[in-house]
Amino acid sequence: MANTAENTRPTTAYASPTPESTTEPSQSQERVKVYSLVKHLVEDVALLFRKELALAASEVGHSVKDTKKGITGLLNGAVVLNSGYLFLLGAAALGLAQVMEAWMAALIVGVVTTVVGLMMVKGGKKKLEPASFRPERTMDELRKDRDSVKGATS
Repeated sequence: MANTAENTRPTTAYASPTPESTTEPSQSQERVKVYSLVKHLVEDVALLFRKELALAASEVGHSVKDTKKGITGLLNGAVVLNSGYLFLLGAAALGLAQVMEAWMAALIVGVVTTVVGLMMVKGGKKKLEPASFRPERTMDELRKDRDSVKGATS
């Protein structure tokens, strides 16, 4: 039965290909390949963009956490500075007034407490510098991506 089906087929379908018939499928295949490459390129660029955004968001989140720590350090330093003025100045000045004149005791205690408080405020302020807000890893990745694209296009 299979032989009869083969015998009923037209013989023109198996004729040798002409130049027009061979170029048409290859052109459509090339179009499919180009379409596929462009599709993959768009998908890869979109994926890269999403990952870069996620990295930037993560770095901004870390910067916000560092900012919170810096603000906390500043507030803690201010509270300690204020507490130093209120408690230590009075108590230490009274204690030192037993050994030296009262004004000299108050001055010594005040200077020491102020120096400690200023050091704490300075430490918190350092964490609030503009450089700590830069998303360094994201910027490095974007530079690498730019260099990769430049290298691929040259």
